[in-house]
Amino acid sequence: MTTAIPETVPVGSVQEWSDEVDVLVVGFGIGGGCAAVEAAAAGARVLVLERAAVPGGTTALAGGHFYLGAGTAVQQATGHEDSVEQMYEYLVAVSREPEPEKIRAYCEGSVAHFDWLEGLGFEFERSYYPEKAVIQPGTEGLMFTGNEKVWPYRDQAVPAPRGHKVPVAGDTGGAAMVIDLLVRRADELGVQLRCETGATQLVTDTDGRVVGVAWRRFAEQGFIRAGAVVLAAGGFVMNPEMVAQHVPQLAEKPFVLGGTYDDGLGLRMGISAGGQTLHMDQAFITAPVYPPSQLLTGVIVNADGQRFVAEDSYHSRTSAFALEQPGAVAYLVVDSEHVQRPDFPLAPFIDGWETVAEMEQALGIPAGHLQSTLDRYNVNAERGEGPDFHKAPEWLAPQGTGPWAAFDLSLGKALYAGFTMGGLRTSVDAEVLTADGEAVGGLYAAGACAANIAQDGKGYCSGTQLGEGSFFGRRAGRHAAATCTAAAHCAN
Repeated sequence: MTTAIPETVPVGSVQEWSDEVDVLVVGFGIGGGCAAVEAAAAGARVLVLERAAVPGGTTALAGGHFYLGAGTAVQQATGHEDSVEQMYEYLVAVSREPEPEKIRAYCEGSVAHFDWLEGLGFEFERSYYPEKAVIQPGTEGLMFTGNEKVWPYRDQAVPAPRGHKVPVAGDTGGAAMVIDLLVRRADELGVQLRCETGATQLVTDTDGRVVGVAWRRFAEQGFIRAGAVVLAAGGFVMNPEMVAQHVPQLAEKPFVLGGTYDDGLGLRMGISAGGQTLHMDQAFITAPVYPPSQLLTGVIVNADGQRFVAEDSYHSRTSAFALEQPGAVAYLVVDSEHVQRPDFPLAPFIDGWETVAEMEQALGIPAGHLQSTLDRYNVNAERGEGPDFHKAPEWLAPQGTGPWAAFDLSLGKALYAGFTMGGLRTSVDAEVLTADGEAVGGLYAAGACAANIAQDGKGYCSGTQLGEGSFFGRRAGRHAAATCTAAAHCAN
C-alpha cells in the first residue's frame, strides 16, 4: 500500500483512447451505482469501472440502513411525525462542521429519495422496531439509529426514528439487495460495467479540467475520454499506511470494516487534480454494549470510577468518548437486577463481585470512587433524574442490589471495529472542490470518497452513509450529465 498521490496525465500525451463516454464512474458501490443510473437516465453515455470481480464494494457488506426522514411512507404508516425542519435541525446539531446547504438539500429531498429507492423494485416494511439495538434483527422497516433521543439533541429537535432498513433479516448483507437492483436498472439504461478494471490516474487538460482516466485490467492498460468523471471508489480503511497517517486510533487495535479496494486511491486521485479533503482524522470506531438494552440502565465509568457519557447514547458516540478516557479504559457496571449477558458480547463480561469495594480493587479503581459514583447515580435515579449527563428517564434505574457485574469497554479488550470518515470536499451537487472552494472541472465524488453529512463517530447515525451515498451519488450523476450536455465537454 502507499500514501503517494498519483500524477495526473496531460491530455496531450494521450495518443489513443480505448473508449469515449459522457460520464465515467469509478466504482460501483451505492454512490457509484446511483450516479451511473441517474446519469444514464438523463441521457448520458455511462461507463463504470469496478476493480473487484463483481459490483457492490463495501455497500454489499452493510446491513441495509438508510437514514431518511421528513415524513416517509414508513414514518407515516407507523405513526411517527417528522418534518424537513426537525430533520435538518438534528443533523446540523450532530455535525462537527455542518454544511447547511447539503443538509438542507438532503432533508428536503429525503421523501422523494425514499420513493426513488423503492422505485428500484423493493419496499421498506411498514413496521417499527421499538427496542434499542444496533440493527433490527428482523425485517422491521424503521427504528431509531442515532442520538435523536439523547441529550442535548432531544432538546434541539423533536426526536423521530429515521433508520430505514431494507426487508432483509439480520445485521449484514442487506444492502446487497439494493446493489443487485441498481445493477439491473443500470443494465436496462444501457450503462456499461467493466469489472476487474480499475482507474489509476486522472487525465487533465491545460486548464486542469478532468477529461478522462487511465485504466488497468491485469496486463492491459489504456485511457478513456470522458465529459465528466465520478469518483466513488470507497474510503481508505484497508490502506494501513494511510490509516496510520490520518487516523492512528484506528490503526491501534480495532478490526476494520471495509472491502479489499478501500485503499484510498479514489481520494488520492481527487487530490491529484486539486481536490481538498476533509475529516481525514475522523473514524467510526465502536464496540456496542447493547443489546440487551437493559444493560444501558447501568453506569459506564473510566479507570478513575467516574462517569463520562450518557449511557443511552448511540453506540459509536459512547465508544468515541470511551476511547478518549485515560488509557482508553472504560467499564460498564450493572447490578444483579439489571445484568444480562449478550449473545455476542463485543464488550466482554469481566466478572461479578459481592461488594463494590471488591470490584474497585479488582479493576484497579481508586477505593471509594466507584462507590461514590454509584451512590450519586442511584439517589438521582430513584427520583427519575439524571443531572450529570441528562440520561433519558426510561434508562434510569438504581444499581444498588449486589452482586455487581462489569463489562470491559477498554481498547484491546472490547471488540472494536471501524472505518474511516474522511473524504473529498464536495459541493451540494457532488463537484469536487479545491481548498478555495472552486470546483475542479469535470470531477465529482460520491459515497465514501466524499465528505458530506457523516463526519465523526460521536454524531454518526446508522444509515447515514448509505443514505448520503445514494442521495449525493444521484446528484453527482445528474449534474455530471447536465454539465456534459450543456457544455462542449462531452466525448465526441
